[in-house]
Amino acid sequence: MAENRMWDFVREHPELKTPYYLLDGERLLKNMERIKSVREKSGAKSVLALKCFSTWAVFPLMNQYMDGTTSSSLNEAQLGHEKFGKETHAYSVAWSEEEVREVRKFATKIIFNSVAQLDNFYDIAKGIPVGLRVNPGVSYSHHTLSDPARKYSRLGATDRKEIESVVGKISGVMFHVNCENDDFDAFSKILDAIGEKYGWLLEKLEWVTLGGGIYFTKDGYPLDKFCEKLKVFSEKHSIQVYLEPGESSITRAGYLVTKVLDIVHNEIDVAVVDAAANVHMPDLVTYQEQAKMELPVNGPDATYEYQIAGRTCLAGDIFGTYKFPATLRVGDLIPIADAAGYTIVQKTWFNGVPMPSIVIKRLDGRVEVVRTFNYSEYVSSLS
Repeated sequence: MAENRMWDFVREHPELKTPYYLLDGERLLKNMERIKSVREKSGAKSVLALKCFSTWAVFPLMNQYMDGTTSSSLNEAQLGHEKFGKETHAYSVAWSEEEVREVRKFATKIIFNSVAQLDNFYDIAKGIPVGLRVNPGVSYSHHTLSDPARKYSRLGATDRKEIESVVGKISGVMFHVNCENDDFDAFSKILDAIGEKYGWLLEKLEWVTLGGGIYFTKDGYPLDKFCEKLKVFSEKHSIQVYLEPGESSITRAGYLVTKVLDIVHNEIDVAVVDAAANVHMPDLVTYQEQAKMELPVNGPDATYEYQIAGRTCLAGDIFGTYKFPATLRVGDLIPIADAAGYTIVQKTWFNGVPMPSIVIKRLDGRVEVVRTFNYSEYVSSLS
């Protein structure tokens, strides 16, 4: 949907009870086609990062374009195996022995975060491709909270002698060092640094995953340069490259549709909606960011300013401040943009606020409510 049509869409479907997450099949397909293009031009495979997006109702579309899934836990790995199929990469910051025995039954690759864990569980894991996460000491992140190479980071092996000691046990490595990186030059420098520092290791292996956090599906991103960079890296080290797109797989494909319940004035006008930033888009509060809004918000004719706030008791439950082309009224619908990644997988029942339904606009135009939540599910989440 074009930006200005989204506002028409929500008004044309008053039967959809708010709040709800809306996944747009057309926009999702656009991302999938870009991912497919990267594979064709560079040879790099893409596995969906389930920690970002696990809404399996759209997996039948996504698995036509992607090579499988990657996970951060046993549960995610099993979900990827059962609902997505194809390759199932299983990674965890720390595995228990019981989890390794279980994930070993269906994973196509298992990746350990430390040399100690790899050594401890190798006899269980061997027989399928085994990998090790390596921390190269370089990264891209706007926040220390999400910087994989931050000081004292536990994410990945750092000692060369330790890494050398397990080279005979592994067939691949993971370098997950990017977070919200839409800067191709920055990505290019990081990849060069990895190649220079770990070329000796890569030449002994079959595959390398560069993790997620690379916004290569963003409009305007230099895809041709990106593909060429990946291709040269792969050929130089004779290695299969994997990408783990999370946000990049669902960029601009999801919305959180809300309804204005009240408008209060305290020096500024505040519109209170029936959703909540801290429970339905928690990264906004965690990283102190503003939710994205598309036209007609903040357009050339937008002059009426409102802070959009959620309905929980948390004072900082705020989506952001925006200008609208007309005054807001109770009952108005507001679609919050780019609301698929790290939202549905993190939503909570804080304050007992209703859980958003999950709605999909299919490629054939059908609008399908694939999941709703009720009081009994709120109660069953507690004890």
